[in-house]
Amino acid sequence: MAKADSEAMDRIYVKEMEVSQMKRRMFSVLVCTTMLASLFGAAAVKAEGVELNVVTTFAGEDSNAKNYQAGLAGWEEETGNTVNDNSATSDETFKTTVVSDFEMDAEPDVLFFFTGADANSFIEAGKVLSIEDIRAEYPDYAANIDDGKLPVSIVDGKAYAVPTNGYWEAMFVNTKVLAEAGVEMPGADYSWDQFLADCEKIKEAGFAPVAAALGNIPHYWWEYAIFNNEETLAAHTVIPAADAADAWVAGMEDIKAMYEAGCFPENTLSATDDETFQLFVQDKAAFLLDGSWKVGGIVGACQSDPDDISTLDTEALDKFDVTFVPSRGRARKASDLIGGFSMGYYITAKAWEDPEKKEAAVSFVNYMTSDDMIVKFAQHSANPLKEAPEVDADALNGLQVKAIDFATQVTSYTGAVQDIFQGECRVPTFDGMPSIVTGDVAAADAVAEGFAIYAESQAE
Repeated sequence: MAKADSEAMDRIYVKEMEVSQMKRRMFSVLVCTTMLASLFGAAAVKAEGVELNVVTTFAGEDSNAKNYQAGLAGWEEETGNTVNDNSATSDETFKTTVVSDFEMDAEPDVLFFFTGADANSFIEAGKVLSIEDIRAEYPDYAANIDDGKLPVSIVDGKAYAVPTNGYWEAMFVNTKVLAEAGVEMPGADYSWDQFLADCEKIKEAGFAPVAAALGNIPHYWWEYAIFNNEETLAAHTVIPAADAADAWVAGMEDIKAMYEAGCFPENTLSATDDETFQLFVQDKAAFLLDGSWKVGGIVGACQSDPDDISTLDTEALDKFDVTFVPSRGRARKASDLIGGFSMGYYITAKAWEDPEKKEAAVSFVNYMTSDDMIVKFAQHSANPLKEAPEVDADALNGLQVKAIDFATQVTSYTGAVQDIFQGECRVPTFDGMPSIVTGDVAAADAVAEGFAIYAESQAE
C-alpha cells in the first residue's frame, strides 16, 4: 500500500475512533441526564404528593373554622401537597383523644393544641419540637412572631407552639334584655355589688340574669370566681398549698350565692351549654360569660343560614355587646381579664424525622401563621405579631367591632389556672358544681378533694 493511501486510511481510522468516542460520550451524557431527570422528576412528584396529618380545634362554631379551611386550601394549592384534616371542636374529650394518640404513637404531623398542662405529657416524652430546635435548621420559622408572646411550657420553659391568635374571657351582653329590665350597660368599673343588684332587676323583669349550665360547663364562672378572690393577679396562675386555698373556697361560695339568688336559669344544673346559649340569643337571658371565640357563635345565631355570612341579620346582631366581668374589689379590677395565648401549632417529632414531611410541616405552619393569616384569625382578639397590620373594620361585623373597642380598655391579661390545674383534680369542683351550689357538698370539702388529687398526680 502506498504511503499516501496508508496515511489516508490512518486518518479515516482516527476519525472513526473520534466519532465513536463522541457517540459514547453523548450516550453517557444522555443516560445521566435521563437518570437525573428521572430522579428529580420523581422527587418533585413525591414532594408535591406529601400528605400531612393535621389536627386542630378549628371546627364547629369556632369563628376561625372557615379561615382555617380557606388557609388550608390556599396552602395545598400553592404547594401541591395535601392535608388529611382531623380538626374537632375543643372539649375534654378532644384533649383526652389527642393525649392518647401520642401515647399510642398515633399523633398527627402538625397539631394546633393547648400550651398549658394539657401538653405536658407529649412535651416530656420529646414528641414535639421546640421552636428553638426548628429554627436551628429553619431560621425563618415563625420569624414574624413576637418571641415575648410565644407561650412557654411549664415543663422546661421552652416555646413549642406558634400561636395565631390570643383570647380573652368576658361577659357578652344582650342589650335588649338589659333595656327591658331597666339596667344600664356595665363598664370597666363594674363591681360585684352592682352586678348582683342588676341580676335582681333582670330576674324581676322575667329574664334569666346569667346564661350558664353549671351542671355541664361551669368553667368560666369557676375561673373568674377564684380570680376575683386572689390577693394578687400573679397568684392566680400558681397552685397554692392545700391549706392556703382560701380564694378557691371563696370563689365556689360566690357561685353558690349566685345560684341561691336566682342568677342562673332554673334548669342550670340539668341543661347543656348549647341550651343556655339559646336562652341568651333568644332574648331570655342577659349575660353570657365566655371566650372571644364565642363571637362566631353569636354571629352564626343571627344568620338564617349559619354557614352563609351573607344571610346575617345585622339588626339582630346589633343587640349584642361585650363587657367586663364584675370585680370583687380585691387585686383584680373588672378590666383585668383572663386571657393570653394559650394555643398554637406544634410540629411533632414523627413529622420531623421524615425529610419530606418535615419540610412540608414547616411550610404549613409558616403559611398558617403568616401576617395575613394571623390578621384574619386574630380579628377582635389579641395577635402575636411583631408588627401587627391595621385591621380593616369594614371587613368585620358589628359585634367584632365592639369587641375590638372593648379590648382596648383591658388593663391586663392573666392565664387560666384551669390550664394548670387540669384533669381529674378538677372533677370535684367542675363535675361537682351542682352538689356545691345546692349545699350537698361543702365548698371547702370539694376544693380539698381536688387539691388532694392534684398533690397525688404531682407525686407520681
